[in-house]
Amino acid sequence: MIMVATVAFAVPAFAQHPAARGGGGGHFPSGPPHGPAPYRAPAPAPVAHPGVTVRAPEPVRQPEPVRQPEPVRQAEPRHEPIPQANRPHVEKDARWVGHETGGEDPRYHVGRPFPHGHFSGAIGNGHTYRLSGWDPHRHRFWFGSSFFLVAQSDVDYVDDWDWSTDQVVLYDDPDHPGWYLAYNSRLGTYAHVEYDGPLQ
Repeated sequence: MIMVATVAFAVPAFAQHPAARGGGGGHFPSGPPHGPAPYRAPAPAPVAHPGVTVRAPEPVRQPEPVRQPEPVRQAEPRHEPIPQANRPHVEKDARWVGHETGGEDPRYHVGRPFPHGHFSGAIGNGHTYRLSGWDPHRHRFWFGSSFFLVAQSDVDYVDDWDWSTDQVVLYDDPDHPGWYLAYNSRLGTYAHVEYDGPLQ
């Protein structure tokens, strides 16, 4: 009887733990043991019969659709939040999910990497920084004496970060020069961020 009561109270407590709502990701309070490995494109598939050309079938022509008048556009409603499982995150095996596009990803191309220099603080596992604020107009946060900009394409991934208490761990991005990866140790998610210089 006592055992049943213990289990009944333990299950709801576990469900409220931050890692439990992280969508299957891992939970590393002091950051994952390492950053993501550099992207390696998969090897091309071998040719089954060298020298033999297989002709693709002719596409079936579909009739032209009847054009409807365009509806009057209303103001776009706010989009639904992205589920935790669909955000870039780190799995329990320390695999970085969402970092598989390689260096050619145009979302993270910068003309001049590190325009404000490199972040001079320690990065990687064990080096946590408590967030101190958020400027929504510039997509910029800060901690200690350093500012960071969140990549435009990653802004929706940080809408659930607590800008006054969450802790982040920074990692070098091996595929996109000029970017760091800020791992939120409460949520298990991460975003591409660029060092924006010291607090002045």
